[in-house]
Amino acid sequence: MSQRLPDCSNTDVPTGGPRSGLPAWVGLGLRLAATVGLVVFVLRGIEWQSLLALLEALDWRWFVAGLATAVGIQVVAGIRWSALARPVGFDHSTAAFVWRFFEGVFFNLCLPSSIGGDVIKAYRLAETTRGRLLAGCTILADRLAGVSALGVLAGAALLAIEFDLSPGVTFAVGGGLLAAVIVFFRVAVGGLDRLLDLLPGEHRLRQFLGQLLPYQQRPHLMTRAVGWSLIVQVGASVSVAMLARGIGVSLGLGIWFSVVPLIALAMVLPVSINGVGVREGGMALLLAPWGVGKEQAVAIGLLWFFATIVTGLIGGVLFLLDRRGAAAGLVTEASPPSAASR
Repeated sequence: MSQRLPDCSNTDVPTGGPRSGLPAWVGLGLRLAATVGLVVFVLRGIEWQSLLALLEALDWRWFVAGLATAVGIQVVAGIRWSALARPVGFDHSTAAFVWRFFEGVFFNLCLPSSIGGDVIKAYRLAETTRGRLLAGCTILADRLAGVSALGVLAGAALLAIEFDLSPGVTFAVGGGLLAAVIVFFRVAVGGLDRLLDLLPGEHRLRQFLGQLLPYQQRPHLMTRAVGWSLIVQVGASVSVAMLARGIGVSLGLGIWFSVVPLIALAMVLPVSINGVGVREGGMALLLAPWGVGKEQAVAIGLLWFFATIVTGLIGGVLFLLDRRGAAAGLVTEASPPSAASR
């Protein structure tokens, strides 16, 4: 397929993004050590018989519902990515973006780096260096929209819990936070070139922000992406709530709208591998005030992780199918066009 790629040659952004200067094996070793330390800390004092009993008594109907919701929100996330990528020149179908998004989830799962899946998505979406740089622009914008929606949802839920707000007031607060985020993106993206002029040419922040230049003339795209992201984050919270119901933990959705985004934000930080330990420890910490025992909280975290694994495996299967079809020279209606096709 043809791609109408705008000129990104003056963005001063390397395809790999800013580097920390540390050898890759050092960062991996630190994250592995942090992961082991977090797991040991979280599991300390756990009553294993109680934890196993909770998992054995799992109501599979709730688990399947939560898993289906988790898979569904990845589809929505793929649609969000397509809404950011297609207007800047990537003319693939929406199904192709969803396909590539699932592949990214798989590689995020099996690679130690939290950006491994993003690199694969950019590589698979385009075949030239300039095209992959632009693909990286769309992925960065997608990430920022997702994190912003996490903040909106968590902020509104926390304020509602702290001040015992009514549903109507909570929606109004959430709407205000959402409007603030949208205005921020409009102003920030609109004045991006002026901001970059204030930074030295080799400054890492300049390199990072320069990736968003393709959206300066299309600020409405980020607005749409934040809206899609809000749907994704609401769905993620509902999914975890369903998984929790499977082991008998029934809490109001408002609680999950605060707990799940906060843990998701913590997992964005490059602390552990695939958020292991952060997810389970966050559950134990944030659910304790609501009377949820440590074994229950850890069980919910494990079910959430298992749902993530299943979703990633779907992406792995799609990746293998696409690779096998390309090797055989097959093109079917069920498969999206190859990212390298023209």
